[in-house]
Amino acid sequence: MSEHHSGEGNPDPRDAGARREGASASPLDTVAPDSAPPTESTVRIGLVLPDVMGTYGDDGNSLVLRQRLRWRGYDAEIVRITLEDAVPDSCDLYTVGGGEDAAQKLASRHLSASPGLQRAVERGAPVLAICAGMQVFGEWFVVSDGSRAPGLGLLDVTTSPQATRSIGELVVAPQVDGLTQPLTGFENHMGATVLGSDAAPLGRVTSGVGNGVPAGRPVPAGGLAEGVVQGSIIATYMHGPVLARNPQLADLLLCRALGVDSLPPVEVPAVERLRRERIAPARR
Repeated sequence: MSEHHSGEGNPDPRDAGARREGASASPLDTVAPDSAPPTESTVRIGLVLPDVMGTYGDDGNSLVLRQRLRWRGYDAEIVRITLEDAVPDSCDLYTVGGGEDAAQKLASRHLSASPGLQRAVERGAPVLAICAGMQVFGEWFVVSDGSRAPGLGLLDVTTSPQATRSIGELVVAPQVDGLTQPLTGFENHMGATVLGSDAAPLGRVTSGVGNGVPAGRPVPAGGLAEGVVQGSIIATYMHGPVLARNPQLADLLLCRALGVDSLPPVEVPAVERLRRERIAPARR
């Protein structure tokens, strides 16, 4: 049930992929999966299947991660993993974007046949999955013809259609240690993702729909949940790209990848202005 169906100082946020045209371009100074890193300390960011799972500029999340590392003096590179590549299990962290039904099924088949991502998750590598990527990571998802397509089983979730499509700004109160600021993004999906007992929500919706509810079911008494957290995976319906709009979330992923408790602060005034603009209406 994809979107269509189912460094100190004041750096320029455009360098981190905050602009959509920068986020959607490809390959944007990426490297192949079989290339050797320039140094042993280089942080490798796996950009998973941007050729099919990059419909809404979610490739920009990998650019944000790379730039926030470079601003702090780390060597970092993006490893572009396409349908033509075996999926390496050696990257330090991974990002997966969104796509349509056909793209979801292609992604599920390829990632099942080349299970490097699953091995990386088993060893605890941080992974960010967006929208249809979250659905592919689940047990199954319903596509436009009403059939169930198998997922990877990395998340204890299932996805089926909502009664109506969810399009618009999304603001979330996070429920994850290390996240203290509201999360903001743009949602565009028909799918409703239901969490099982092994999965926890990323947060609670304060404006928007988030995970939604399947058609015919009532809204839970506790309100709407957004996203999924399970093991080393963080998944969400927020586009934007989400990491360009939520630097605290980006830094949480980086801290996990680097094995550190915190990173030196990086202030990007344009991003803070954008966040205020998007969050303020939800508080009225």
